[in-house]
Amino acid sequence: MTETAKTVPKWHASGDWFDTCRCNVPCPCTFAQLPTQGECDGVLAWRIREGRYGDVPLDGLGVVMLGSFVGNAWAEHSDAYAAVFIDETADEAQREALQMIFGGEAGGWPAEFGEQFGAEMRGMDFAPIEIQVDEDLGGWKATVPGRVEASATALTGPTTPEGARVQSTNLPGSETGPGQVATWGRSTADRADAFGFKWSREGQSSKHITFDWSGPN
Repeated sequence: MTETAKTVPKWHASGDWFDTCRCNVPCPCTFAQLPTQGECDGVLAWRIREGRYGDVPLDGLGVVMLGSFVGNAWAEHSDAYAAVFIDETADEAQREALQMIFGGEAGGWPAEFGEQFGAEMRGMDFAPIEIQVDEDLGGWKATVPGRVEASATALTGPTTPEGARVQSTNLPGSETGPGQVATWGRSTADRADAFGFKWSREGQSSKHITFDWSGPN
């Protein structure tokens, strides 16, 4: 048994993840390819629909990350940086649980992804976070007032049936782990001004992917 398994309680978290980034639609990173411009930065947001860390409930809490890297995130990459915002409505026990999970210390997929990505952390803050995901996946949005705004509408086109979503399965580079489904969109806002990250754009790639994690194993 690993040291993590000895000290971390059983936990589970499932919900919504999405990003907005600088890549063209669809973002090549999700297909384990080089980003459109050879490097990428963007906003990543998680909303926990159902979650528990030991006896600590996590339902409804959110996390927002800013990230940047050069090269293929799933192969050779460099200059990887990140900063994290944790929902300020979380109490002390919930904050500790979220930091353990999203920091990779509680095992599960976040630990695997963290080892793969290997980003240098530029900062962490507790902040007001609002995350909205349409039940029909027509759009999604995340805000950290004055610091981050990310929103998108589901991708559509002349041959897409009305109300249908453009989706991918068996993703080669799913940011939330194997077995999830991606719904593609186009950003309507992608802005950041925090921890040295600063950009403002729209019209580039966005995607929503469910997540379903457990640990510590």
